[in-house]
Amino acid sequence: MNKERTRQYKQRIDAALAQPKLSEALHKFGDAYLISRQNAFAGLDFEALRGEIAEMKDQVRENRQELLEQFTRNAEAAGAKVFFARTAEEANAYIAELAREKGVTAVAKSKSMASEETHLNHALEHVGAKAVETDLGEWIIQLAGQRPSHMVMPAIHMFKEEVAELFGKVTGKQEPAEIAHLVQVAREQLRQAYFDAGMGITGANIAVAETGGIALVTNEGNARLASTLPKIHVALVGIEKLVPTLEDAAKVVRILPKNATGQLLTSYVTWIRGAVPCGEEQKELHIVLLDNGRSALAESPHCKDAMRCVRCGACANVCPVYQTVGGHVFGHIYIGAIGIILTAFFHGLDKAAEIVRACIGCRACVAICPSKIDLEGIILHLRSVVGDEEGIGTAKSIVFKKVMRNRKLFHSLVRAGSLLQKPVSKGERTIRHLPAYFSSFTEWRTLPTIAEKPLRDQFDSVAKKLDKPRYRVAMFGGCANDFIYPEMGVSLIKVLNHLGVEVYYPQEQNCCGIPALYSGDRETAVELAEQNVKAMLAENPDYIVTTCPTCTMALKRDFVEHLQDNPVWAQKAEELSAKTMDVSAFIVNVLGEAAAFQGKAAAEKVTYHDSCHLRRGAGVWQEPRELLTTSGKELVEMAHADRCCGFGGSYSFTSHPNISKQITRDKVEDIEKTGAATVAMDCPGCLIMLRGALEKRGLPVRAAHTVELLAEALEK
Repeated sequence: MNKERTRQYKQRIDAALAQPKLSEALHKFGDAYLISRQNAFAGLDFEALRGEIAEMKDQVRENRQELLEQFTRNAEAAGAKVFFARTAEEANAYIAELAREKGVTAVAKSKSMASEETHLNHALEHVGAKAVETDLGEWIIQLAGQRPSHMVMPAIHMFKEEVAELFGKVTGKQEPAEIAHLVQVAREQLRQAYFDAGMGITGANIAVAETGGIALVTNEGNARLASTLPKIHVALVGIEKLVPTLEDAAKVVRILPKNATGQLLTSYVTWIRGAVPCGEEQKELHIVLLDNGRSALAESPHCKDAMRCVRCGACANVCPVYQTVGGHVFGHIYIGAIGIILTAFFHGLDKAAEIVRACIGCRACVAICPSKIDLEGIILHLRSVVGDEEGIGTAKSIVFKKVMRNRKLFHSLVRAGSLLQKPVSKGERTIRHLPAYFSSFTEWRTLPTIAEKPLRDQFDSVAKKLDKPRYRVAMFGGCANDFIYPEMGVSLIKVLNHLGVEVYYPQEQNCCGIPALYSGDRETAVELAEQNVKAMLAENPDYIVTTCPTCTMALKRDFVEHLQDNPVWAQKAEELSAKTMDVSAFIVNVLGEAAAFQGKAAAEKVTYHDSCHLRRGAGVWQEPRELLTTSGKELVEMAHADRCCGFGGSYSFTSHPNISKQITRDKVEDIEKTGAATVAMDCPGCLIMLRGALEKRGLPVRAAHTVELLAEALEK
């Protein structure tokens, strides 16, 4: 690892966390965005719409050379000049040389992330052409000497007081921090730039192959002015913006503003095709088609779906990490989840090596992406690539490769840990303080101890064999259920036995491999997948049930991906996947037994936290709510119920504990506001985080797994 790069990255994190107003503003925007977006999509089938976009974009990726040629022919036939730039340097050289040749000294630019990507403004300066950003947000950050912190709203990180100070330096007088006034100042200052400019530069949201035309989807009108008033218009367009037909372009226009800003439609949709008269002269239209790593992305077997991106920026809007630290930390030129991927291909893996680890894996971006990109899956692949290139660190390498792969050694060491922890646990099930170097781990949360007797050792004394069971299911415990919360597994056994289901515990099962995978050690994850497939299918269970959604998704999704090219294991992984499900889903959807708990629970007010991998991975969220309410609990929904709790495994301990702390604080505040006596959840990792944070703050709110509450209801 590059220690200096990591040090600088952590400094940026600390600086962002030292600005609570930034996080507050981003949270407020995120909340307002979700409401606007929901209203914009009312009555529409988002899944169907994004399915159409994904299918169309995949066709473009597969046929991009043919479509590039078609676009070029049609654009040139309409009078445009088309240049294909393989690199950022080639794009900049073409545009800068055009400016020099035409004697251009002033350039009016509309917002173009592609020009940020290529650092075009610096290239123009070298030939004596001064570029003025005419998008309000871009102009603000140009004056501040910064780069965009969001793809759609580049100055979202700045406050009106900061903007007023910047504008005052331009006008030479003190400007009041009133938004309407500042907009008027910007209008007055920028208007002349369009008339002075010898060249206008824009990006494009869409390039239509069948017409050779481009489309700009904007709100301020500056793109229309920059593309019409100057005698030369240059459009810098990434080749991923290609669509085959006008009908396909309409699909993008239909979904883009709704998903980007929660608008039904933007203020301006500008369609441009070919050169047009400009006074007595013919206006020049130059279209620069930019590759700069896009072809490599399109050919990547693991990352190619990122070429579907329509640049709506929604993945940042819902990202808890982005909302905590902003885009200047969680990005390079492009920000958020898609920014990690684009950075790796457009600017090099070195630029993405830190931010690839910043993703907490909550899959909020995956759920909201209008192109159905599995952003988390691609990021995990890149994390593995970084791990292969730079290593994952000596300690993690030893733990994963030498210890975790050896189940007996791994479990022996965990058992030994239950003895070694006694000086700090003082015989309790909770560790409130850790000494010296580890003190930060318990600064804002308590931690659970390792159980004295793991679930696998208790199983025979708890399990009940039924004479005529409806099903015989294997339980996948996962590390947390087995060694930290064995009582959770005991509850599962009692509940399923009550419902006529026999449960057994395959002793050869090991860690699901997610910690290794998320740390960049895919090799260990694959080895553990093979071990677990063998162990869980050995006795041919009817189903495999879990209490941990992260383990659920490992068995259902990751094992299949890990072993798909292995003729020995691929079919077995598919079989395991088909049989695996979360216990709440099993009770409701397979057994149909929610009514078995009717009115059995003690009446109390309960709120529910959606674990990320359960709701957005396994698609389970209604089932636990049904079980809780049927049992007699009064369910009170918290705000942001499906927002990440901040755990993320090692993310909250060694990777990004300060970011994690902030995300957890937000979640605890939402829980507290409900007035509930208990917060229920279906993930041991979330339980570690939320129970610990609630205890540390001394709040009278109990944290419990849904299956524990069901077991209690049966004992009532």
